[in-house]
Amino acid sequence: MSDILNLIGRNKELFKNDISKYDLELKQIIQNSSFLVLGGAGSIGQAVTKEIFKRNPKKLHVVDISENNMVELVRDIRSSFGYIDGDFKTFALDIGSLEYDSFIKNDGKYDYVLNLSALKHVRSEKDPFTLMRMIETNIFNTDKTLEQSINNGVKKYFCVSTDKAANPVNMMGASKKIMEMFVMRRSLKIKVSMARFANVAFSDGSLLYGFNQRIQKKQAIVAPNDIKRYFVTPQESGELCLMSCIFGENRDIYFPKLSEDLHLISFADISLIYLKNLGYEPYLCKDENEAREFFSKKTISKSNKLKLWPCLFSSSDTTGEKDFEEFFTTNEILDMSRFENLGVIKNKAIFNEDKLNHFKNQIKAFKKKLSWSKEEILKEFFEMIPDFGHKETGKYLDGKM
Repeated sequence: MSDILNLIGRNKELFKNDISKYDLELKQIIQNSSFLVLGGAGSIGQAVTKEIFKRNPKKLHVVDISENNMVELVRDIRSSFGYIDGDFKTFALDIGSLEYDSFIKNDGKYDYVLNLSALKHVRSEKDPFTLMRMIETNIFNTDKTLEQSINNGVKKYFCVSTDKAANPVNMMGASKKIMEMFVMRRSLKIKVSMARFANVAFSDGSLLYGFNQRIQKKQAIVAPNDIKRYFVTPQESGELCLMSCIFGENRDIYFPKLSEDLHLISFADISLIYLKNLGYEPYLCKDENEAREFFSKKTISKSNKLKLWPCLFSSSDTTGEKDFEEFFTTNEILDMSRFENLGVIKNKAIFNEDKLNHFKNQIKAFKKKLSWSKEEILKEFFEMIPDFGHKETGKYLDGKM
């Protein structure tokens, strides 16, 4: 973890003291419990799975649609932790499929269900078809697995929200905010908790993950210089989710407290730290063409003793980007005293039954006729979130390096 901490400008683990304080209790609960992790082969899912596995659970089943990532998860666990006394199995299944429903019907007996599956990219709102899949994954698969958990007598259901659900400005954040509303409705019949947290450093598909790809492929590092984010390590994301799952009271949303160890840092600044750790100095390019042609044209003479790497930094002008991050809003009730570095949003079961049913029926109607536009979906989002701060610029991340 120390290497990643250095790259995001930190030297301390965020939740070390809280985990240490509660670790014995965590181990006792986990050793006597069974777990189902959904979306367990993504970056956060893998982190959570490993946090559970290393505490020797009675039963641990992991589901994910990505067969390749699941294979790597098993290899990683076997290489790092070995084996457990309990039942550990993985299943390459789509949560929305009949095969998954059959799997739940034939087993389904778990103490804890943790849902880490999500479409997490802002860029996924660029077209109406991917946007519909985001709605299905982030909202309705959550509601479906919640209903199944209720029917199977699951003790606790946990799912991941996002910091972008606090005063959302993009469809991804809004989809998670709407998900929270559906979860609140189910909380009348099952104990639930959630987590909102910062960007997970070097998680699959993230900009920082892309830095590794650019180095391997000898391509320029490209980053916005006006967007700042909070970053947690993959292990910290797993710890946060586990603490919320095990200790969260009904409807609690956990988040990392802001401190001197967790501060906003721009993508451009992280890229400079990243290059420095690899022994490179940045070469600032004026545009995409210069960045693309850096290596082919050998812009820098071989006689230059500096190890330079092309970088292109610019301001952000794409749809859905938020200038800053926030984990909670001013009208949410907080408990900041229970943990040293974990904050808790306390929620009542507040939801609008009519709005939830209307939203579900409208999306169902769109799917039935196999035709919908982004504008039609956006209208339904505004029905659910009247102060939704979405702004359409007509520009998307896929249109940039």
